[in-house]
Amino acid sequence: MHRQLSAVSLSLIVLVLGAGSFAQDSNQTIPITPPPTRRIEPPPPNASVQELDERGDQLRSEKAYLDAIDYFQAALKKLDGKDHQAAIEYNKIGITQLRLARYYDARKNFERAVKINPKYAYAYNNLAVANYLDKKYGRAIKYYRRAIEMEPENASFHNNLGSAYFAKKDLDKAVPEYQKALQLDPDIFERRSDMGIVAQTSSPEDRAHFSFVMAKMYAQQGQLDRSLLYLRRAMEEGYKDIKKVYEDEEFAKLRKDERFVALMAQPPPAIP
Repeated sequence: MHRQLSAVSLSLIVLVLGAGSFAQDSNQTIPITPPPTRRIEPPPPNASVQELDERGDQLRSEKAYLDAIDYFQAALKKLDGKDHQAAIEYNKIGITQLRLARYYDARKNFERAVKINPKYAYAYNNLAVANYLDKKYGRAIKYYRRAIEMEPENASFHNNLGSAYFAKKDLDKAVPEYQKALQLDPDIFERRSDMGIVAQTSSPEDRAHFSFVMAKMYAQQGQLDRSLLYLRRAMEEGYKDIKKVYEDEEFAKLRKDERFVALMAQPPPAIP
């Protein structure tokens, strides 16, 4: 049951990013695909809820999104509207609608999920994602915080909250959330998460700034390889305040590394 409750997430920036990296599918951008079409026969009326739910999951993994929604909705019709399984189906429908960039519809289904199950942390995370993608960052922050109240040790939720703060240019609040995410999951920014959308930033300036922030955090933790990777990335993305690397205390140890010296002596060109 817990596996189902954790079923989708866009991790960072995990923006959101995620602000970021949906719950039950995270750290990934949501691709905008050509207009979808239905590919298979409608759900059989005699199928059980479990069969419809599993088939919906399979269809969603195959990117047959409209067919997947049909199966999740068919499962819903067989459930009591107050059953927690109904909340799971609404959550899955919302996740699938996010894949189709139907943010308003997705938000409504996540709202239905948390109304049925007010302790459904992943649905709150996904509701935040839907608001984030709609640039309603204040609401996104509100719902990410609700998700964290229920699961304070979930790295993806902290990552996504950091991304929402980042989108509002509030670094003082974003950085502690990223640090908490990194503490809980040292590899969260290096791989795709399974636990929820971590939203992705779209602005080139924001991406460059984010890379610099990551470089600073990794340097502070003594992970110099990763710090150098993000520092190079920030330079390639055209970060304008790269000279801060000589001023910020977090980079003190990195500045002694010969690889850092070589990188700064021959910086990579910014990539348009």
